[in-house]
Amino acid sequence: MASYNRVILVGNLTRDPELRYIPSGTAVTEVGLAVNDRRKNSSGEWVDETTFVDVTLWARQAEVASEYLSKGSPVLIEGRLKLDTWEKDGQKHSKLKVVGERMQMLGSRGQGGGGPRPAARQQQTSSAYSQPDDQMSYDEPSSDGEVPF
Repeated sequence: MASYNRVILVGNLTRDPELRYIPSGTAVTEVGLAVNDRRKNSSGEWVDETTFVDVTLWARQAEVASEYLSKGSPVLIEGRLKLDTWEKDGQKHSKLKVVGERMQMLGSRGQGGGGPRPAARQQQTSSAYSQPDDQMSYDEPSSDGEVPF
């Protein structure tokens, strides 16, 4: 039987991305994403429901997120679901997360889709992992203001 594991989410970051590097030199950041849903309840009233999702970004996407995004920034994430399991104090725990494979910054420059964050420029280190341009899996925002379709 075939399987398919794809997730597409659009939401706002719940916290600033914190960039770190694993021993191999690969960049990684974990961000929280708030995804809102609006529906009518049984009495006909509109109800807002927010789902909070943890997303892990790797390599150049992690560096871009750290540099350009901040709490509240709108973003589209495409990726796959991953179940993390661990044991702590004899109790088994699990958490469903998203591994981001593609990231698209949304909004204007003032809303987190534009220029670099001042704090992010200070966090950059010489041990940054770089990926060839032809292997990048995120979409850069268009600077000419044209719609890309």
